[in-house]
Amino acid sequence: MNEAQTKHDLIEPALREAGWGIVEGSRIRLEFPITKGRLIGQGRRATRIFADYVLEYKNRRIAVVEAKASDLYYTQGVGQAKDYAERLNIRYTYATNGLKIYGMDMLEATEGDVSTYPTPEELWE
Repeated sequence: MNEAQTKHDLIEPALREAGWGIVEGSRIRLEFPITKGRLIGQGRRATRIFADYVLEYKNRRIAVVEAKASDLYYTQGVGQAKDYAERLNIRYTYATNGLKIYGMDMLEATEGDVSTYPTPEELWE
């Protein structure tokens, strides 16, 4: 299953099951722009950078989710997830292939497998 299908069939239902986009004040932002791409010259830019998902609650960005296709290893997006969280100054970030989830707390420098996505209230605390 490719990345787009994995997002649609596995990741988005799991996020909604945790309450994202359902709990009042929570929102799932897809393809969230991080950079416009560095200027190359002659009016051209390098490739823009997008986070697969940014989770918002009470009008604050509180988590990044980096998705990969279900046939790839679930931690393959860890480097990207950490980079995006740093660039956006977001504490929590996740890498997933839709089948397994790897969570990271950038402030406490802890990471490891998680069974489900936390609810908006859990991350807010």
